[in-house]
Amino acid sequence: MHTFTALFIAAVILSVTLQLWLSARQSRFVGQHREQVPDDFSQSISLDEHKKAADYTLAQLKLGKRELGYETLLLLLWTLGGGLSLLDHGIGTLGWSEITTGVAFLIGFSLIGGLLALPFSLYRTFRLEARFGFNRTTMQTFVTDIIKNTLLSLIIGVPFIYLVLWMMDSMGSLWWLYVWMAYMGLSLTMFWLYPSVIAPLFNKFSPLADETLKARIEALLSRCGFTSQGIFIMDGSRRSAHGNAYFTGMGKNKRIVFFDTLTNSLDHDEVEAVLAHELGHFRRKHISKRMLLMALTTLLGLAVLGWLIQAPWFYTALGAEQVSNHMALVLFMLISPVFTFLFTPVFSAYSRKHEFEADEFAAHNSDANKLITALVKMYQENASTLTPDPIYSAFYHSHPPAPIRIQHLRTVGATEA
Repeated sequence: MHTFTALFIAAVILSVTLQLWLSARQSRFVGQHREQVPDDFSQSISLDEHKKAADYTLAQLKLGKRELGYETLLLLLWTLGGGLSLLDHGIGTLGWSEITTGVAFLIGFSLIGGLLALPFSLYRTFRLEARFGFNRTTMQTFVTDIIKNTLLSLIIGVPFIYLVLWMMDSMGSLWWLYVWMAYMGLSLTMFWLYPSVIAPLFNKFSPLADETLKARIEALLSRCGFTSQGIFIMDGSRRSAHGNAYFTGMGKNKRIVFFDTLTNSLDHDEVEAVLAHELGHFRRKHISKRMLLMALTTLLGLAVLGWLIQAPWFYTALGAEQVSNHMALVLFMLISPVFTFLFTPVFSAYSRKHEFEADEFAAHNSDANKLITALVKMYQENASTLTPDPIYSAFYHSHPPAPIRIQHLRTVGATEA
């Protein structure tokens, strides 16, 4: 067995074992606290609602373990099992040019991967989410979304893949730097286009009609020095009962978006507080920082691939028979999560830091107590567990656990008062 094969297998075992251990901790901790609502929430969340949140979390964890086993099996079949080589050989018999073969290989891999993931997507949407009263997606909408996503991916992806493979073939040893520049250009363009071009393909966005709320929001935007293309309500209830709010886009093409499920459950003070939190991400430059982090990690990853692509053992150790640029790309995409999984808590901690900062901004520019009541309603309506395992939460969660976040807001609110 090649050394890198053994290293890959060891990394897979370590990653799967750690994920199962974390899942077991979360299941045990949530189950142990299922019968009692935490004191901070006992006046606003009933025991039945708390039990529902615990059961929802446990059901997600159970499905997650099955999905982990399934995805691990697929990973091994694609690589050491020879699946990628089989696909590459099949497309290679068509006699196309190297680049066209590579594009077809990447598209074929993506389409097959989407089909293989479909059973879990269907189960999650129409069984798990429906069981807890969240799913509002019809089969027609589900299928239409898949078709739209596939067509959009092909329209954008095919020309970009051609460009990437051409760069890899023509730009010499620094091809990875040019590919990174092209990727960042595409990412920024898509981020700019998303609010006005891409998102409306999947949802309807209506300008905020409540003039009183609109006036309050515009006053908040003015205080915070934020300009946007508008304030919109998204028909999130067409697919799910979950609620959220966000702002998206860049430059002058920015939009503030509220799910209709959220505006239906929050009062004006709470909506303003939630928006103040979202604006905190903008004012504290969190989006810019996250994009910079993404750019740096992508650059590092491509640089590593630039080194690996020249090593024949990289292919043979992972079950690939043919050495090619397109094979190297897919192998790297498949194995990268296995080797980078241990960095997950670092990125999670970075994200939680931003959430605390955004909460502090909201407390300064709105009412911290109203943000607390809004968050409690969102925890309640989304069936978010109030009692996550501390280690599981530290590893995975991009937002602070509910009790810690509420306590932080109370402390900050008292200081602001």
